[in-house]
Amino acid sequence: MTKLSVNINKIATLRNSRGGNVPNLLKVATDIQDFGAEGITIHPRPDERHIRYQDAYDLKSIVTTEYNIEGNPIDKFKQMVLEIKPTQVTLVPDSVDQLTSNAGWDTITHQSYLQEVIAEFKNAGIRTSIFIDTDLKLIEAAARTGADRVELYTEEFATQYEKGNKEAIKLYAEAAVLANEVGLGVNAGHDLSLDNIQFFKQNIPHLAEVSIGHALISESLYLGLENVVNMYLHRLQ
Repeated sequence: MTKLSVNINKIATLRNSRGGNVPNLLKVATDIQDFGAEGITIHPRPDERHIRYQDAYDLKSIVTTEYNIEGNPIDKFKQMVLEIKPTQVTLVPDSVDQLTSNAGWDTITHQSYLQEVIAEFKNAGIRTSIFIDTDLKLIEAAARTGADRVELYTEEFATQYEKGNKEAIKLYAEAAVLANEVGLGVNAGHDLSLDNIQFFKQNIPHLAEVSIGHALISESLYLGLENVVNMYLHRLQ
């Protein structure tokens, strides 16, 4: 079964908009796990506009499922991850002022850099994943970095699916097959939603985990958080 990891960045965004502690990020993370989600994902950015670095530390004792921390491995990020030792770290090539992730790693150009960073995390016992596009050459190069998994960047799939172009799934299926062949686990995330997640799951082999935040939290405004978490779990079976 594919695991559901819920990205709670948007909960932090809502909290930060008023400067207090409502909604309580730690309580929401606890509840999401109680509702059945198998993981919690956060993506702290240098400006801390949503998840704060302190949140990452506070969540360590709260997350009893799988704890996934995403981000660009700048020095501050690396230090935090090595101190917290989450279940998984997902490396994302975001710039400092990035609004949202919009590209995967060039694992050929940045091969040696990724090898160095990944070795450091793996020596600390942390599972590593690389945010990546579906280019098969980049998947092959990702295997040479020493990473445990790749996370397929799914925005293009979601965009094409909404337009009715279901053929777009083929590139992702091919990438997943190759990743498995070269010894990489397969995660996926970005713009996955209740509308497209079941189709994606049914067509992507070896899918270990999906990380979903923006859509899931938005859908919960209408349908309720517990209900939406269970709707995703049902579609992922």
